[in-house]
Amino acid sequence: MKFGAHVGSSGGVSKSVLNAMDIGANSFALFLRSPRQWAAPPLSSEEAEKFKALCSQHGYDPARDVLPHGSYMINMANPDDEKAEKSFGLFLDDLQRCEKLGIGLYNFHPGSVIDGEKSDGLEKLASYINRAIKETSTVKIVIENMAGHGNLIGSDLQDIKTVIDFVTDKSRVGVCVDTCHSFAAGYDISTESGYKEFWDKFDSIIGRQYLSAIHLNDSKAPLAANRDLHQKLGLGYLGLDVFRFIANDPKLEGLPIVLETPVKDDDTVYGEEIKLLEWLQGRKDDEEYAAKREALAKLGASERKEQMEKFEKKSQKSKKTVKTKRQVKIDESPNGTQKKRKVTTVTTAIKDESETTTNQ
Repeated sequence: MKFGAHVGSSGGVSKSVLNAMDIGANSFALFLRSPRQWAAPPLSSEEAEKFKALCSQHGYDPARDVLPHGSYMINMANPDDEKAEKSFGLFLDDLQRCEKLGIGLYNFHPGSVIDGEKSDGLEKLASYINRAIKETSTVKIVIENMAGHGNLIGSDLQDIKTVIDFVTDKSRVGVCVDTCHSFAAGYDISTESGYKEFWDKFDSIIGRQYLSAIHLNDSKAPLAANRDLHQKLGLGYLGLDVFRFIANDPKLEGLPIVLETPVKDDDTVYGEEIKLLEWLQGRKDDEEYAAKREALAKLGASERKEQMEKFEKKSQKSKKTVKTKRQVKIDESPNGTQKKRKVTTVTTAIKDESETTTNQ
């Protein structure tokens, strides 16, 4: 299995190769530029050649083992054409950097339609992907599934299917499944039956041939909370079992399986989680495994409780409420005096749009 992590690239993209090697990663992700800025200095030929040389030296195939993460600024589904076009410029720059580095995969968040129609946003996103494919040569554009709902694209697998349907060259498009995002969107992959059901849905809706990568994260928030809150493996609401399923799933062989768990600025923590994943390979649900699962769950108990309280509070606000309104009708008598008569009416039920949904 190609277990890896999203590593730092401060000081140049070539530094990411050494950072990945230091934690024992067999694959890795990185940012090709600052993910929260529009402008970035160009990628020099010297840095690109250094990156490729280090990959070769340390046994990484940039075409298969490296999964750059796109800028958080990109939103090509934006109904504002000027802003969508600006996003495309950044998107294309990232793809061109990939090709200069010999990288074969590029992962990005599909964005939001904001106040537009979702069907229009999906088609618009696909049109930009088609443009990007025409202006590049080899890199595969990998769409990530998302945690949110409503105007966000990608929490429903059907969104991704629709975008792919609009893409002309389907050999240049793929999908990255994030375990936290899937769970937060309502797909319960925490049990063996739920894990199987999710992949059955993925295969029937999107198609397994498009699966290009996995982002590996536990979830601080409960099922269907629609919150993108990553947690260390085994400490969140997903629990350790799903990561044992993944570590022993032959259908995931050869894919970059990339950790994005919270480690602050200390990439060495990823090394410990990679060792945990390797320990899970071939592991049965025996006494030793049960003890490890319980110990990790205990470490995350306080954060789970905190997030559950927030989720329940939000859910209470989302429930339907009925309000009464006091209206006053003025009656005037023949002699000119006024009499007030109070009338109570009931308004229609109000439902908060933040209510969560479960993808079942």
